[in-house]
Amino acid sequence: MPSVSSPLPHRGRGAGGEGIEALLADLSQFEPLALSPAPLPQVGEGSKPNGITNNMTKLRITTPTHTFIAETHPDAPETVAAFMKLLPYRQKLIHVRWSGEGCWIPLGEFKLGVGFENHTSHPSVGDILFYPGGYSETEIILAYGSCCFASKMGQLAGNHFLTIVEGKENLRALGTKVLWEGAQDVVFELAE
Repeated sequence: MPSVSSPLPHRGRGAGGEGIEALLADLSQFEPLALSPAPLPQVGEGSKPNGITNNMTKLRITTPTHTFIAETHPDAPETVAAFMKLLPYRQKLIHVRWSGEGCWIPLGEFKLGVGFENHTSHPSVGDILFYPGGYSETEIILAYGSCCFASKMGQLAGNHFLTIVEGKENLRALGTKVLWEGAQDVVFELAE
């Protein structure tokens, strides 16, 4: 069998070496790597290479019983830009079937013209996701409690493009209303 050479000589107990002290002395001959951290991007400032700005826009989301304010998410610029073109956007919220505590807007074969970005299967309370289609129909989902985004085909991931920042304490009441009373009107529009 050919022998394998090691960059450090073996000096363990019983092999004629002095133990760990000798090993550490051998390591001292190597220069430490000079690493400098890369600068962190400044969220909310400037623009992305595709010209879409990172400024977070506020939207008003209105149902018959509640009003919420949501901010656009800077990590989903294409989804945000495409959705903004639809405003004011009127639909119906219904309760999810497979995802837990959430409401959704089924969109069938509708195409927003975006792919996946900033996608997740586990939205937090107040997160709003857009699923561009594929394994299941196109849809928007709003988490009001514990939620794992899924369809009858299995787990899905949607683009997290909006986050509710005002009125979040009323999300459970909205979700319960949708669950027990059925579909509710919803309007998305720019906040003044």
